[in-house]
Amino acid sequence: MRIGGIEAGGTKFVCGYGTTDGTIEHKTSFPTGDPDETCRQVIDYFTAHPVDAIGIGAFGPVDVKEQSTSYGTILDTPKTAWRQFPFLSTLKQALGLPMKLDTDVNCAALGEVRFSAEAEKPSSLVYITVGTGIGGGAYIENRLIHGLLHPEMGHITVQRHPHDTYGGCCPIHHDCLEGLASGPALEGRYHTLAQMLPEDHPAWALHAYYLGQMAANLLLTLSPERIILGGGVMKQPAMLPLILEEADKRLCGYLQLPKPLHEIVTKPSFDGLSGLMGAIALGTDALQAQGAAQ
Repeated sequence: MRIGGIEAGGTKFVCGYGTTDGTIEHKTSFPTGDPDETCRQVIDYFTAHPVDAIGIGAFGPVDVKEQSTSYGTILDTPKTAWRQFPFLSTLKQALGLPMKLDTDVNCAALGEVRFSAEAEKPSSLVYITVGTGIGGGAYIENRLIHGLLHPEMGHITVQRHPHDTYGGCCPIHHDCLEGLASGPALEGRYHTLAQMLPEDHPAWALHAYYLGQMAANLLLTLSPERIILGGGVMKQPAMLPLILEEADKRLCGYLQLPKPLHEIVTKPSFDGLSGLMGAIALGTDALQAQGAAQ
């Protein structure tokens, strides 16, 4: 049985396939273009590589309610060409396969949970990606969280650092978490690419100030067993220790944690593959749901 997965990001798409145990057998990627061109590349890939079902992790906002008439439609995204594009139904009509869709970060959370070693499998986990934007997916009490729409953790309000004069890069909220601590925020503040900054640059401590607040807030609100921090910004080795230090300061010993904070707030387990693996897990669920309905 071969299950397809699509990690549909705002910058690039990753298409691949693998087995129900999370083993990825093949993958490819291409830049995210306009909807018609991008969907044509997806359709061509799965025509050349036939699969039994497909799971999709999509950039948002996106309608993730399976009962909705617009399930799988991209909503009012900053990527204007994609607004109100019926992404899921376009692929279903072309490929005629069982499919399920969720947010890209929810898929990453699902991949981390579903394919963790059995002894380490959490019942609650939050996955945060810190890169071009900041997004969060939550798997709480053995299910993905949607709520009214779906989580938009990158747009929460955080306490501004007293010496930070940067206005923020979020076009909607300006100085929300994403506006102050994403990759573009770092580049806007220091007028250089993140990878050009040395490990001891003050940028990392400033961004950890905001991301540490986020980690503490998540522990206080959702109480997840794990918080996973992925994305391009987290590839800087200095970041995670600084975030842990800031989160610990924020918690002030209030939570009686059953394990050290560095075992709760971690980097991803699957080296950039969590999202695609989660999409394959979602595709497996779609196939099983179809089988149960027949």
